[in-house]
Amino acid sequence: MWKEIKTGNIIKEGSSWISADGIKHPRNWHIWSENQKKLAGLEEIIPDPIPNTVTWWYTQNADGTVTKKAKNLNDVTEDNSVTLGVKSVLIERVKSQQESLLAKSDWAIIRKVDKGTSIPNNIQTWRDAIRIKATEMEDAISNATDTEAVERLFLSWDSEGNKLGILYDWPELVE
Repeated sequence: MWKEIKTGNIIKEGSSWISADGIKHPRNWHIWSENQKKLAGLEEIIPDPIPNTVTWWYTQNADGTVTKKAKNLNDVTEDNSVTLGVKSVLIERVKSQQESLLAKSDWAIIRKVDKGTSIPNNIQTWRDAIRIKATEMEDAISNATDTEAVERLFLSWDSEGNKLGILYDWPELVE
C-alpha cells in the first residue's frame, strides 16, 4: 500500500493515478524501483496487522490502520437471545476437535465391544492424552481474565522456536 506524500491519497497497486502535479501514472507503477517511487512522491505504508478474528471486531481503514474492539469474553443474553462469547466459542472448538481426533480411533473401541479384542496400548494412551489436553485447554479458556490472556493461549512460536500457548496443541498418536 502506498501514499502520495503531497496529497495524502492512498494509491493502490494495479491502479493508475494522477499525482498532485497532474501527471497520470500507469497501472503498472508498482513495478518501479524504490527510487522511482520516491521520485514520484510515493511513500510505502505498512498496514497494521489484522487482529485475531476470534477475539476482535475490526475494520481496516484506507490508510492501513486497524480499528479494533474486543469481543465479549462471556455469553451475552439480550431479548431472549444468547450471543456466544469468545470463551464459549473456543470451548466448542476444543470439544469439536477432541471429538474429531477421538473418532479416528473409535474403530478400536468398537472392535473391543464387538469382538473383545484389546485396544492397543498406544491408542488408549493417545485417547487418554487427548481428553486430558482438552480439559486443560477448556480450563485455561475458562480462567482467562481478558482478551490478551485468551490470545496468549493460542499456539505460537517465539523467535527462538519455543512453543507458546496451548490451544490446539494436540498430542500425536505414537505408532
